[in-house]
Amino acid sequence: MLHTNHFFRLVEFVVGLLFGLGLMLSGMTDPGKVIGFLDLFGSWDPSLALVMGGAILVGFFAFTVAKKRTVTLLGTVLRLPTVHRLDKPLVIGSLLFGMGWGLAGFCPGPALVSMADGQPKAFIFVLAMLVGMLGFELMDRFVHTPRKNKLSAV
Repeated sequence: MLHTNHFFRLVEFVVGLLFGLGLMLSGMTDPGKVIGFLDLFGSWDPSLALVMGGAILVGFFAFTVAKKRTVTLLGTVLRLPTVHRLDKPLVIGSLLFGMGWGLAGFCPGPALVSMADGQPKAFIFVLAMLVGMLGFELMDRFVHTPRKNKLSAV
């Protein structure tokens, strides 16, 4: 019999594999597709808008169903976000994400799939992404958190 933890890992693997295959089949692992979508005044490629529209449609229905549930389909506790406000870190993070996406033609999911496919640009992007994530964690731990603690003590 498959242990519950192993079952969850297997489901996670299958879902990730399905996501990666979807990215490859839709051409979203090709940075040229992203750059073509962002080239509004050149040879604009609207195919990314169709993929995004499909994802938004699926997400809309999935979240509509999820809001009515308290457990996932696998029986674990369902935890949806409770914060719905836009704050400075979210806006700055979104801007940085968008700039990186526009400059490189990758976002994290397609970059990981492209890296697994052996694309050298994807290796560089993922490395830069990991350095940025580590930089954020270090700044949060050693700059922002001590500053917040200092302000709350006053």
